[in-house]
Amino acid sequence: METSLHRQLKEHYARDVSQIEVACEGYRIDAIRGSRLIEIQHGSLSAIRDKIAALLENHRVTVVKPIVALKHLVKLDKRGGKVVDRRRSPKRGQLLDVFDELVYFTRVFPHRQLVLEVALVEVEELRYPGHGRRRRRRANDFEVEDQRLVEIVDTRRFRTLADLRKMLPRGLPTAFHTGHLAEGLEVRRHIAQRIAYCLRETGAIYTVGKQGNAVLYSRRRKAAA
Repeated sequence: METSLHRQLKEHYARDVSQIEVACEGYRIDAIRGSRLIEIQHGSLSAIRDKIAALLENHRVTVVKPIVALKHLVKLDKRGGKVVDRRRSPKRGQLLDVFDELVYFTRVFPHRQLVLEVALVEVEELRYPGHGRRRRRRANDFEVEDQRLVEIVDTRRFRTLADLRKMLPRGLPTAFHTGHLAEGLEVRRHIAQRIAYCLRETGAIYTVGKQGNAVLYSRRRKAAA
């Protein structure tokens, strides 16, 4: 079932309700704005990779990837019931989370007709007690009734490899490894490795050698000696 969040984002990007859920070349498109097709993908980008690749042959496409920057958990006493509690989730998404999805999209991005837009959103998530088959249901068992958009906090558009390179931290050596990347971005090494993979596969950075067991990367095909 479609969430309120998805519907609200379609309305925001289309600007015209008549241009929502439009058929195009055998596909159902979330929204159309002018001559640009807009797909809003809450799930994995891998699910729409082939669809987007096909549409890009003849159309300009914007893929909107929402990332939940702030979530308010709204507890209901039952499905469709009254609010009994409200609190802020400690989990916060950030712009760098786009690489969790870009890892599945490197065969499509970049493309001259494609824009990947990350929308950092604040949402309300309505929950009610779960009704699983467990003999003793845990206190934190719940079902999600809906997600609602509170605010679009910020957006970032990626069109070119230069846009991706802007995600690299300042002060990197000419030839750097994922340890430098992790330190500069203040993330764990495995996250830096995922980011480096995406940048390398799209052509935003290049492998230029090794330092011990660490692979070295550079913005240029050949790092300065």
